[in-house]
Amino acid sequence: MIRINLLGSPKPKSKRGASSSMPTIEVGDVGSLKVKVAVVLVLMAAGNLAYWYRLDKQKQSIEKQMASAEQKNRELADVKARYLERQRQAESYKRRVDVIDNLRSNQSGPVNLLATVGDTVNNTEAIWLNNLKDQGGTIDIEGMALSANAVANLISNLQKTGYFRTVEMKESFQDDQVKDMQAFQFTLTCEKAKS
Repeated sequence: MIRINLLGSPKPKSKRGASSSMPTIEVGDVGSLKVKVAVVLVLMAAGNLAYWYRLDKQKQSIEKQMASAEQKNRELADVKARYLERQRQAESYKRRVDVIDNLRSNQSGPVNLLATVGDTVNNTEAIWLNNLKDQGGTIDIEGMALSANAVANLISNLQKTGYFRTVEMKESFQDDQVKDMQAFQFTLTCEKAKS
């Protein structure tokens, strides 16, 4: 119960049992229980609505970001596919160029071998070649010489070229079929140097 002093004068202190003679107005309860519950429910509904509205805005923002990210992902996937295709084309081109370069180097290999052996034989006196076989890592040379010293000079000159790692004589014998002069048949095995 609420009491309101309408006179404006201070209330005298009374003894127990004495009643005061001032007028008072009683207002009663400020609100009933139903009103209080309704106010709380309205406030909760307003709070929930505000929270839902905020979550809805976040959802829409996230959906826009996801759509943008998916679009960018599709664009990047296209770029990646083009990049990988060009990478495969570049690798294919490189393999082709390597094959062509390898063929060119192998093509000049026998020319270099013949030029080296030919120059060496021309610079060594009294030597003729009958056969030259390229066995891959080794070269077999068959020929004829007018002396054993000429064969030794050929071996020495072949080693000096640097094209061969080792030069070994397989066999050498005097040819009995040549009657006018002394002739030696020889066979050499030359191991190619690693290039």
